[in-house]
Amino acid sequence: MKNLCLFLFSIIAFNYFSAKAQNDVKAYAFVDKLMSKMSLEDKVGQMTQISVEAFLKTDANGNVINPHELDTAKLAVAIRDYKVGSILNVGGDAQTQGNWQQLITQIQQMALSQPLKIPILYGIDAIHGNNYTSGSILFPQEIAMAASFNPLLAKEVAQISAYETRASFTPWVFSPVLDLGRQPLWPRIWETFGEDPLVVSTMGAAMIQGFQGNDVSDKYHVTACLKHYMGYSMPLSGHDRTPAWIPERELREYFLPSFTEAVKQGALTVMVCSGEINGVPVHINKHILTDILKGELQFKGFTCSDWQDIEYLYQRHHVAVDNKDAVRMAVNAGVDMSMVPTDYTFTKDLLALVKENKVPISRINDAVRRILYVKYKTGIFQSPTGNKNDYPLFASEEHEKINYNIASECITLLKNQNNILPLNKNKKILVTGASANTMRSLDGGWSRVWQGTTSDETEKDKNTILEALQQTFGNKNISYAKGVTFDSVINIDEAVAKANNSDVIVLCAGESSYTETPGNINDLTISEPQIELAKALAKTGKPIILVINEGRPRVISAIEPFTSAVLDAYYSGNQTANVISDILYGKINPSGKLPFTYPRYTNSLTNYYRKYTEDKDVNDEVAGYNPQWEFGTGLSYTTFKYSNLHLSSAKLDNTNPIKISVDVTNTGNREGKESVLLYVSDLVASITPEVKRLRGFQKIDLKSGETKTVTFNLSKDDISFINNDLKRVTEPGKFVAHIDNLNAEFDYRN
Repeated sequence: MKNLCLFLFSIIAFNYFSAKAQNDVKAYAFVDKLMSKMSLEDKVGQMTQISVEAFLKTDANGNVINPHELDTAKLAVAIRDYKVGSILNVGGDAQTQGNWQQLITQIQQMALSQPLKIPILYGIDAIHGNNYTSGSILFPQEIAMAASFNPLLAKEVAQISAYETRASFTPWVFSPVLDLGRQPLWPRIWETFGEDPLVVSTMGAAMIQGFQGNDVSDKYHVTACLKHYMGYSMPLSGHDRTPAWIPERELREYFLPSFTEAVKQGALTVMVCSGEINGVPVHINKHILTDILKGELQFKGFTCSDWQDIEYLYQRHHVAVDNKDAVRMAVNAGVDMSMVPTDYTFTKDLLALVKENKVPISRINDAVRRILYVKYKTGIFQSPTGNKNDYPLFASEEHEKINYNIASECITLLKNQNNILPLNKNKKILVTGASANTMRSLDGGWSRVWQGTTSDETEKDKNTILEALQQTFGNKNISYAKGVTFDSVINIDEAVAKANNSDVIVLCAGESSYTETPGNINDLTISEPQIELAKALAKTGKPIILVINEGRPRVISAIEPFTSAVLDAYYSGNQTANVISDILYGKINPSGKLPFTYPRYTNSLTNYYRKYTEDKDVNDEVAGYNPQWEFGTGLSYTTFKYSNLHLSSAKLDNTNPIKISVDVTNTGNREGKESVLLYVSDLVASITPEVKRLRGFQKIDLKSGETKTVTFNLSKDDISFINNDLKRVTEPGKFVAHIDNLNAEFDYRN
C-alpha cells in the first residue's frame, strides 16, 4: 500500500510539474514572438515604471484632485511616446474600489490601443491587506502575524489581500517583506516577520502561496514581490537607508534563506534593497543581483528598483557621476525595471547607453523577457482588468471576522502577575495613555496613506481601545483620561485622580504610526512623558495593566516593575482593540509569542541566537545577554506541561532524518493554543556556533486536560550552516535538541 501511494504521488507530482513546464514553454513562446516585433524603444519602455501621480489631474494650486482623475494627455505621453510598461502607487489618499476599477480600466484601454497591445503591469503597496483601497480589510502587520507562529494564518491573510486587491483590478503587490528583523531600532522592523530566519522563511513562503495560489493568473490572485533583497534590515546605525556591514557568510546564513525559499515557491518579482552593504549599493551589486539571485537561485522573474534608488546612486551614494552613469551601473548589475518614479530620465539615458554600447542589448533582452514573462503569468494579456461583480466579499463581514480571528492569535501576553487577568466584568477601569483612543497605534504605517496619519478619520467606524473596552465592560465601569501624548504631558493629575477611583488601570502606551525614514529614532526607550505617567499612576497603588502598541520593542524597563500585567499588541490592524478587550475580559485566551528578543537596555540588542561569548558570564554580573523577555515568550490563561521528549535515534546520518516528538498537555481549566518551538544547539563547530537556533515550530490547540504529541523531522540540512568557504555544510559532532525545558542529545556522523 505504501509503495502504491508513493507511486500515485509521483504521478501527481510529475503531472503537476510537467504542466508547469508546459505553461512556461507556452509563456516563453508567446514572449519571444512578441519581442521579435519590438523596437529598442519598446523594450526600454517595458523596463520603465512611473508613479501614477505623474498622470493625475490637479487643481489650480497643484494639489491632486480627489477622487483621482487621469490626465489622459499625460498618460498618452507615457504609453504612446515612452512605451512605459508599468505604473505604481496611489498618488495620495486611498481610493474607492470603484474609482480604482475606473482608473485601471482607462490605463489598460490606452495601453491596448497601441500597436503591440502590451498591458500595463500595475503595482501597489498592499502591506497588510489592500491598504490603498478605502474600506478594505486592514490585517495585522507582519511582525504581529509572526507572533502567531501560524503560517496558515499568514497564507489566509495573503489570500484575502489578493482577493481584495484584484477587486481593485490591481494584479501586483509589493509584498511580502522578507527582510530579517535583527536590528530593533530600524523603523521598518514591524514590516518584517521578526528576527528568526526560519520564521521569516516559513511565514514568507505561506504568504507567497496565499498571494499567487496555484495559478497566479486567475481573478483572485496577485503576483507577489519579495522585499527588500537583501540585507536592508541591518543598518549599523539602525536608521533607514543607512549602510549595512554584513560579511557574505552572514548574508547567506541569515538573510538569504527567506528569499531562497520564496523563489522556490514561485515568487515572480523581487524589489532591490535600498541600502548599501560593505560600501556597495545593492542596486549595483552584480554578485547579489545576478550571480546569486538569477544564477544560484535560478530566479525566473524580474527585479525592480525601489523608489528613485537608481537616481540615488549619484545623489546619495556618490558611486555614479550622474543619472546616466547610475543607469548603466544598475542595469548592468541586474536591475530589470526602474521605479524612476515620475519622469523619463531612465528611459532616455538607457536608450543612449545601448546605442553607445555601454549596456549590451543582451542585457536589455534578458530584462524585457523576464518582464513580459511575468506579465503573461499574471494573466493581464488575457484579462487586463476584471469584472467588478466577481468580488462580492470585498470588505465583507466574513473577511472582517477572519481578521479578528487572526489578530486573536497574534497579541502576546508577557506578564500576568498573580493571574490578575482576565478581569472581572464589574471592575472599575481607568483607561489612559497615548495609544488609548487612536487608530494610528493599532494599524501603523501603510494604512490608507504612507505614514498612516489619517487612520483616526479613515477608520473611524472601527473601535479604539477605549471604545472597545466601553462596549465590553460598559460605559459605567470605564473612565478615561488621556494623560499624555507620545511627545508631551497633557494632564497627568487628571489621570491620577481617576485612577484613585478605579479598581485597575489599563495604561495604553507605545508608538504612533510611521515607516521608513520618518520613523527614525535615536533611542529605543519609550518616550519620557509615558514613563512619567506610568510612575505617577504607580504611586496610587492600583494595579496597572500595560498594553503596548508598537512597531518595534520600545524599552520599558523603567516602568515594567510597576505593572501587574503586560500585553504586547504590536500593530495588529483594525480588529486590534476588539481583541485586546476580549483578552482582558477573558473571551480570548492569548497565544502569541514574541517574534523578537525584547531588549532590557537600549545598547543591549543581542538576538536570541547569540554566540557563547555574548552570554552572561558567571564572572560578569553586568554585561551579557539579559533581555526583558526572550524570543518566543508568551503566556496563556491556561498552563501547558511538556513531557516525554523522544528521539527516534540518537544518531543522525545523511539519509534518515531523526523524528523528535514531545507530549504537550493542557493542565489548566480552559482551552488554549500553544506554539511548540524546537531549538537545536551545535556544541562544537568550525564557525563559532550559536547557543541555540530555532529549527522547527508548530501551533496546536488543546482542550483542558487534553494531550497531543507533536513531531518534528530533523534532517542534516536542518542543522547545517554556512562555513568560511561560503558552503552550506553539516559537520559531524554532538547536538542538543531543546523543547521547553526538555533536552535530548544526538550525534551526527556523515
